[in-house]
Amino acid sequence: MRLLTILLLVFLTNLGSVMGIEKLRLLIVDGQNNHQWEVTTPILKKIYADSGRFEVDVATSPPAGHDMSSFQPKFSDYDVVVSNYNGEPWSEATEQAFQAYVYGGGGFVSVHAADNAFPDWPEYNEIVGLGGWGGRNEKSGPYVYLMAGELKRDVSAGRGGNHGKQHEFQVKTLQKEHPIMKGIPTVWLHTQDELYEQLRGPANNLEVLATAYADPKYGGTGRDEPMLMTITYGDGRVFHTVLGHADYSMNCVGFQATLLRGTEWAATGEVTLAVPEKFPTAEKTEAVE
Repeated sequence: MRLLTILLLVFLTNLGSVMGIEKLRLLIVDGQNNHQWEVTTPILKKIYADSGRFEVDVATSPPAGHDMSSFQPKFSDYDVVVSNYNGEPWSEATEQAFQAYVYGGGGFVSVHAADNAFPDWPEYNEIVGLGGWGGRNEKSGPYVYLMAGELKRDVSAGRGGNHGKQHEFQVKTLQKEHPIMKGIPTVWLHTQDELYEQLRGPANNLEVLATAYADPKYGGTGRDEPMLMTITYGDGRVFHTVLGHADYSMNCVGFQATLLRGTEWAATGEVTLAVPEKFPTAEKTEAVE
């Protein structure tokens, strides 16, 4: 009887893998952020868990001002790591482990202020492609934005990172055939959020998937700024979303759908998660019920 039970478990495990229903292992990293990570991490965890595609763990760092040497997540145990972290540097050992994980083929997702983190860590800046604040300037790399339909790399001097007043704004798809964006409307209205602009960084192996117009009436640049991006780093795949400032921003169907699809792509290189039928239009936002 025990042998039959073991054989049945092996069969079911293999069957799940063949049918493509095996869950991806996902780790959310948090613990420090100038945004309310205590509020947004549970939202992220629920988004991923409710999709049925991910098994989710959370690694929370010590608070700011405490010894960071004990913070050593085992990144290699996961298919994808999601950062909701913007705080003090990690230990050298943790930095090296993370860098090796992504370079060796691990998936990584940077959410909103996670691209503000680690301005003085060159490899992290390669991994996220573009970042803001933290003293970033022309030495950090070019600005990247869309102007007159052309993607520009602007090396002019200036700070890295800014945003105007929060508001609803349209997100415009650039790469319609990318697996993450396939089936996503060309233009959709995102809920109230910070519209990041003037991001700058190495921008190597960077593909901008979607942009949003930073309207001067809200304090914006008057340019189409990157909102969704992918980066390749070694054998690793990175999905970078600058959306998701707060709980109300994360409650947008568009945010959640692109996050889930981008995360699956970072983990596997493919996207199986469907675009929700009830998706924002160019004129109307959609909140998750």
